[in-house]
Amino acid sequence: MNNTKRVSKKQKAYDYMKSRIMEGFYAPGQRIVINQLVKELATSAIPIREAVRSLEAEGLIEYQQNIGPVVTPIDESKYTDTLSTLAVMEGYATALSKAALTGDQITTLKDLNQQMKEALTEFEFGKFGELNRKFHDLTYGSCPNQYLIESIRKTWMQLDSIRLTGSTFNPKRAKESIDEHEHIIQLLSENADFQVIELAVRSHKLNTVQSFHERKRQPNGTTFI
Repeated sequence: MNNTKRVSKKQKAYDYMKSRIMEGFYAPGQRIVINQLVKELATSAIPIREAVRSLEAEGLIEYQQNIGPVVTPIDESKYTDTLSTLAVMEGYATALSKAALTGDQITTLKDLNQQMKEALTEFEFGKFGELNRKFHDLTYGSCPNQYLIESIRKTWMQLDSIRLTGSTFNPKRAKESIDEHEHIIQLLSENADFQVIELAVRSHKLNTVQSFHERKRQPNGTTFI
């Protein structure tokens, strides 16, 4: 019974810290203060330390000498390389999926994009990211190449560990992303040519890479995928 309670507290601490990392409340390089989390979560240090170890295994937290656990600094080069690779894979997979997409799925894509608009208006950036993930997962989810689907999902997980999704959110790019989603939905609903869909999805991701580079040349530049 005690072990069950301890695991539950660990999960609570894990969920709490991960959400704050992914949504950008904890900045890259920020120190994780165990004693402060003890107060915030009204628990002991044990489940928090266990949660920190789990997040360390996922690459979201790292230990630094004489400092302790900190939010993993952003690897910008790895981010752009990973997103560029995802652009190629997801473009191809989405184009392969077009024949299997149903009318109900197209409607769901429209609903998800509308919810993204509302989340952006309400400044719910964490929710925006979740909806964005669902949107893209549905666009390529009917791809007959299961290995490609698995590879794309693993690449999304790598982006999570790099963590540019929440900690460097740019509303301007998010608005552009919604507009690009609408174009992709239109192409899928019209059963556009394979190459046209592939290019649209690939360009959607590569536009974010370009936006990232442009914003980095400005003070406090940020972006969103």
